[in-house]
Amino acid sequence: MKRNMKTTLWMASLLAVAVCLLALPAAHAAAPLATVHVAGDGLEWQQVGSFEKLTLTISGPDGLVVRREFPAGTNPTLGLFGKDGKPLADGSYTYELSATPILDRETRQALAAARQAGDDDAIVRLQAAGKLPRDPLSQSGSFAIAGSAVVRQDLTEPRKPAAPAKAAASPDIPRKDQVIPDDLIVQGSACIGFDCVNNESFGFDTVRLKENSTRIKFEDTSAGSFPANDWQLTANDSASGGANKFSIEDITGSKVPFTVTAGAATNSIFLDSTGRLGLRTSTPVLDVHINTSNTPAMRMEQNSSGGFTAQTWDVAGNEANFFVRDVTGGSRLPFRIRPGAPTSSVDISASGNVGVGTASPDAKLDIENSTSVEMRMTITNSNIWRLINDFNGFGITFVGSGLREFNIGGGGNVTISGTLTQGSSREIKDNFLSLDPKEVLSRVSALPLSQWSYKTDGPAVRHIGPMAEDFHQAFGLGTDDKHIAPSDQAGVALLAVQGLNQVVQEKDKEIAELKTRLQALEKMVETLAARQ
Repeated sequence: MKRNMKTTLWMASLLAVAVCLLALPAAHAAAPLATVHVAGDGLEWQQVGSFEKLTLTISGPDGLVVRREFPAGTNPTLGLFGKDGKPLADGSYTYELSATPILDRETRQALAAARQAGDDDAIVRLQAAGKLPRDPLSQSGSFAIAGSAVVRQDLTEPRKPAAPAKAAASPDIPRKDQVIPDDLIVQGSACIGFDCVNNESFGFDTVRLKENSTRIKFEDTSAGSFPANDWQLTANDSASGGANKFSIEDITGSKVPFTVTAGAATNSIFLDSTGRLGLRTSTPVLDVHINTSNTPAMRMEQNSSGGFTAQTWDVAGNEANFFVRDVTGGSRLPFRIRPGAPTSSVDISASGNVGVGTASPDAKLDIENSTSVEMRMTITNSNIWRLINDFNGFGITFVGSGLREFNIGGGGNVTISGTLTQGSSREIKDNFLSLDPKEVLSRVSALPLSQWSYKTDGPAVRHIGPMAEDFHQAFGLGTDDKHIAPSDQAGVALLAVQGLNQVVQEKDKEIAELKTRLQALEKMVETLAARQ
């Protein structure tokens, strides 16, 4: 009776501890994707149902990770020999199998539109309508390899029989379970299981489970609206070749939300008194602290079991850089930050403005520096152009030319080291009108011209030309009366030259006529003189 009282105490004590650990949400049961079979020199996952494709990921000893995709109708397999012909190492392996559902064209289009618009409600509606799976199509498990062969998983270690009980005081009094309808207090340790022995040495153990399959099940008999999910603490798989692990199982939901495998490093997960989470460290400094000897990282993997395209990203950092890696896209690094980068190297304000070198950007892109600001645009192994803002103005240079091909000064002066070419093709023009060159010539003749200086240049720099107001009033050209386009000024000058040419031609004609008349008069004079 004392042994039964200890057993009951052990169960009550462990129940109180485990309840504190099992505050996890319940989940829906998921149907298996495949059944695992030993086939030839490896393993085969025989599909249960139809899928667009299956993705099998294997992790094993010495950091081994194998990832393979199998098209529709093809069962995933794993050979016991690698590409180098060497057998896989002996030890425990875990696998994860995820499936891509078969979706019709309409669902794919709706899914793409919902993702583009960020409409999560539309995705929920597709799931409710049965167009998308509610839960990820995934399955996980473990197996073991020993002597270059898969350990059979259909073997179950038998439980040892209970030790024979002492004969009852009277053969007429049958043995039966003990029920204690009251509190039970045991001032000592408790051991339960077929391998517990008399005079068990407990050491510091208060409660001990001792046999070849240890489980603690929490079977809730609540009814009505009260929570009634069943849970279980499981130590190690019971089948041969299974995993050495400790798990919290959602019995009602047929899921295993938490597992720790044997061999996990000390402080693999550490939660300190302030709620800070340490991964491989017992002294977390921030809310989440990852500590490892080589490139602490976090992987974000979207598989295709929900209907979306599979995509994997890594966020990591080391002594060389902090980076984001596009694993699916060939492990490219589209984003990197080098150690020593100054504060606000890239700074996005609340307004959406992006600052480079400034914490208070005043434009959509604001680049700041204390002396000069440069931006380089390079075609790999080819042309390199540089934009530069310094005390000489804003310039554009072709790297290697030794020139500043284009420059705008603070007063608006534009300097180029080559030819200014403006578009003037018929193909880019319309609304053609003919003009009278002589009329334009008369307007040019009446156009006031003067010598002057720009206020930003000072009196030493002189120019000659019309005022924009007078030019616009005379010809109505350009966008306003504050500016003159070089092509407009050149066009007016050319037209005035044409008008001047017409005037010259008319004068030449008039002179020719007068010359003819003069010659006739001279001839008449000569004739009269001869007669006299």
